[in-house]
Amino acid sequence: MKKTVLFIVTLSFLFKPIVKADEGMWLPMLLGEQVYADMVKKGLKVSKEQLYSMNQACIKDAIIIFGGGCTGEIVSKEGLIFTNHHCGYSAIAAASTVDHNYLKDGFWAKTKQEEIYAQGIHAQFLIKIVDVTDKVNAKIKELPSSELTQKLPGILTEMATKETEGSGYEGRVASMFKANQFLLFVYERYKDVRLVGTPPESIGKFGGDTDNWEWPRHTGDFSIFRVYTNKDGKAADYAADNIPLKPKYSLPVSIKGVKDGDFTMIWGYPGGTNRYETSYGVKLKTDIENPSLVGLRDARLKYMLEEMKKSPAVKIQLAGYYAGVANYWKFFDGESKQLLKFKTYEEKQIGEAAFLVWAKGKPEYENLFFDYQKMYEAWRPYAKQRVYMTEGIFGSPLIAFASSLQKLDGTLSKKDVTKEDITKAVEVTKTARAAFIKSENVVSDKNILAYVTQAFYMDIDPSQHPAGFYSMVNTKFGDLKTKATYDAFSNYVFTNTAFLDDAKWDALMANPDTAALYKDPAFMVANAFNTNFNSKYAKLYADFNSQNFVLGKSYLKGILEMNKNKKLYPDANFTMRVSYGAVKSYSPRDAVKYSHICTLSGVLEKYKPGDYEFDAPAKLIELAKAKDFGQYADPIAKDVVVSFISSNDITGGNSGSPVLNAKGELIGLAFDGNYEALSHKIAFDKDLNRTINLDVRYLLWIVEKLGGATNIINELDLRKM
Repeated sequence: MKKTVLFIVTLSFLFKPIVKADEGMWLPMLLGEQVYADMVKKGLKVSKEQLYSMNQACIKDAIIIFGGGCTGEIVSKEGLIFTNHHCGYSAIAAASTVDHNYLKDGFWAKTKQEEIYAQGIHAQFLIKIVDVTDKVNAKIKELPSSELTQKLPGILTEMATKETEGSGYEGRVASMFKANQFLLFVYERYKDVRLVGTPPESIGKFGGDTDNWEWPRHTGDFSIFRVYTNKDGKAADYAADNIPLKPKYSLPVSIKGVKDGDFTMIWGYPGGTNRYETSYGVKLKTDIENPSLVGLRDARLKYMLEEMKKSPAVKIQLAGYYAGVANYWKFFDGESKQLLKFKTYEEKQIGEAAFLVWAKGKPEYENLFFDYQKMYEAWRPYAKQRVYMTEGIFGSPLIAFASSLQKLDGTLSKKDVTKEDITKAVEVTKTARAAFIKSENVVSDKNILAYVTQAFYMDIDPSQHPAGFYSMVNTKFGDLKTKATYDAFSNYVFTNTAFLDDAKWDALMANPDTAALYKDPAFMVANAFNTNFNSKYAKLYADFNSQNFVLGKSYLKGILEMNKNKKLYPDANFTMRVSYGAVKSYSPRDAVKYSHICTLSGVLEKYKPGDYEFDAPAKLIELAKAKDFGQYADPIAKDVVVSFISSNDITGGNSGSPVLNAKGELIGLAFDGNYEALSHKIAFDKDLNRTINLDVRYLLWIVEKLGGATNIINELDLRKM
């Protein structure tokens, strides 16, 4: 698909992140005339002030950070939130019990009194954005480059705190273009958020892992919440007599539908991209990091799923954790395949060669890639070991919890430790253990530990093994090449650890002692791998990150200089962005063309009664077969459109983002990307990149027809034309 470009033809390859195709996650305050004019050219019908303004209510006021990792949008004058089902998943699971299983059966509040407080979920509204680049540069100009990565986060946090002190707001200073620009984002946080409605999981996760990242997609990925304030309309902690938020702006909802080619824009909080990654970074990712991560997560998922299928209680217990592991297991698998397929490594090399031509004679830049090469050569031999530790050994929840007890160990080991210090450390540890026990499934975790300890032994250079660990396993449990040895070892750890035995745990906390900690087999495993990494490899990894940051900052400074007359966008970093594109069908391979929509008919085609991934509520099947679509039928398809695809540029964090039409009306919720373009964090593909969006008409059809929650429908500003 992508043509090879000769190095001597042009330098334009290096200038990839400019206004073209539908690429770009743009800061709404910095759209500029060039980008806004392109949006208008492609169909936008609202003014810049209606998009982003400091002086009047606008679209940006309806876009929220939901729960700390997703996006949501305000859709009513009473603080109603639409977001994805997978974004509300942890709150839905927390509200569920075996007797009231809202994950399985769904939930619809018919009155505000029935809405359920979602503890731990918050909504953050963006108040303003301020450029503080000069202030930050003044603070870091005297810092040696070797100290920059270590000290910069603290400097940015301190500045954000100072800039918002006494305001009641929260601040975050975000680095743009790899620390060449710094912007202060000021937020107001609302802590009283309540669950209003959710479809059954068989709708919200229809298709499961099989359909994840795939098109066509028939998932009803939505949940509905509400923001509450105190009686004065101010942000406040939960209280039963709090009142619904009266927002500055709420999005109107269009049920007119979409056509292939219609203008779309997506607002939200994309979590992270690395579009300016070097060829060295791409190669490390495709050769080592991604394959290692995928293999280890594959095993963890397998063992969890085996237990989840056996018990509804275990499914509720592991649901949120499993979903988080599964989502990026498939993503990283697809990312590697697409990076290799589209020869991203080779294209990066071409761009870097062009950069070096420009950099010749410029001392600040001409040796950058020589330094990059040395840096990656120094770290590459140890990269796999680190993944096998973080995603493998500490992919066991028991060992991850045991590792957290090193903080308690550190407190107990202090020479001048006070009784008060110990009491505080013990209380923190008890709280952490209570959370761990609530989520711990021993059977699956035991299998995970057996697998990852064997995988580390088999796949990692013996010189990088923890000293004495595997000789101990060999001596006590048998041949290191057989699975039975690791099964026996894991069983020993789980049987004898105090961390899973209430009586032993209570005795340990009543008289906390480092000697007792070090005798515990789970702590022994965690300590062996932590000590091994910290004593030999932690500095190498810190040096790698520090050098990568400094070189990246210089590289981006050079790119900005080369492109000073062009509009570039910074990498995503969980700050508010807007992307624009169009509803767009596509052809992923020869003789195949995908429609821009998929419908309820496709749900019926995929439906498998009782299946773990493709079951659906009987009422949905009944309504679909009867073609009881109400006002939500698409006039052309003569069916309810479940989802549609668009060419917008998004990434993780955009989950739940509103998809708006040319008039700024809500037409859908972004919830996924397509498998053929999973290289998008590093390289945007102008031909194949698609965002998968839930059609808002399917959302409303489910709310009204399945949930009977007409109270929710009546809150919305529905637009039919």
